[in-house]
Amino acid sequence: MSNPAKTNRRLRLGMVGGGQGAFIGAVHRIAARLDDRYELVAGALSSKPDVAAASAAELFIHPDRSYARFEDMAKQEAAREDGIDVCAIVTPNHLHFPAVMAMLDAGIHVICDKPLCLSVEEAEKIEAKLAETGLLFALTHNYTAYPMVREARQMVADGKLGDIRLVQVEYAQGWMATRVEDTDNKQAIWRADPAKAGMGGALGDIGTHAHNLANFVSGLEISELCADVDALVTGRELDDNVQILLRYGNGARGMLWASQVAVGHENGLRLRVYGDKGSIEWGQEHPNQLHFRPLDGRPELITRGGMGNSLAGQRNIRVPAGHPEGYIEGFANLYRDFADQLMAHLRGEKPDPATMLVPGIKEGLDGMKFVEAVVRSGQSGTAWIKM
Repeated sequence: MSNPAKTNRRLRLGMVGGGQGAFIGAVHRIAARLDDRYELVAGALSSKPDVAAASAAELFIHPDRSYARFEDMAKQEAAREDGIDVCAIVTPNHLHFPAVMAMLDAGIHVICDKPLCLSVEEAEKIEAKLAETGLLFALTHNYTAYPMVREARQMVADGKLGDIRLVQVEYAQGWMATRVEDTDNKQAIWRADPAKAGMGGALGDIGTHAHNLANFVSGLEISELCADVDALVTGRELDDNVQILLRYGNGARGMLWASQVAVGHENGLRLRVYGDKGSIEWGQEHPNQLHFRPLDGRPELITRGGMGNSLAGQRNIRVPAGHPEGYIEGFANLYRDFADQLMAHLRGEKPDPATMLVPGIKEGLDGMKFVEAVVRSGQSGTAWIKM
């Protein structure tokens, strides 16, 4: 029998990272509050104690629950009767693994920003810890929660495209076309540092999004790849442009391009999937539109909130058709679905299958295997590498 004290309330949320000067932490906080399912009550918001304390004060976190170290937060919150249920990890990449493990060791469920960590080895340790503890874990590949992306996934699953032959995905940005990491741009500084970002630059930052999106919609997994990995800006240690040929397990072929030096592009995530009966096309900068082109029929423009949307698309629509909806709401859909999963867990019930599209440890491990395979291919002179 469930304990009403555990389930008849908002979920108590903690956060590691996301203090003053951070970007993604604010996105997570807004998304968590959009459906009123979480309350932020604790945080280790910065590795600098003064910044951590000031950030907590701005967010109305009680001083007793503002921590200078995430290790201390994990232990002390776990010991409280009103301790956090779940913790969001929104730090630079190199801190994901230790922060996730600290929370799991303390019995706290985790929501982690992507990519999962720095290596396959770290990812496998997280996977083993989750299996050992039975705790819940979410990875915020937020683009998978856009209504039209889930609509596209359902169309593929329903066979409307037939057998998948080709997958093309790209994520084009231009914000690092110069050595912006030499300025005071906090977001660029850590992303250009291998010690903090890991082995992939644009590859880890946005290439993992493109990889995850293509797999999510197509239902396919890469069997092998061949990658050209470049740092086109002189002196940059990590890649800023990757071009990858893909082979999928079913025989389909694909291409993935991720660049942060594509001048003029902002957040140009775009996916095209081609089957023997039709194709679909979706772009993140016009997220409420999905193009469907059947082999024997007229092209269709499917809109978010339009007539005929599947249940997979409809349950993620928040506002009437014609109103903009996208990035924040995608995060919020993941937070809402994870809240439903966690409440079911606390009640000892099975979660609603509709909530189970949230990326988890499998997607995190797949992402790290993808990054390592791409780097190996690039280092070996664009050799084909099996996943």
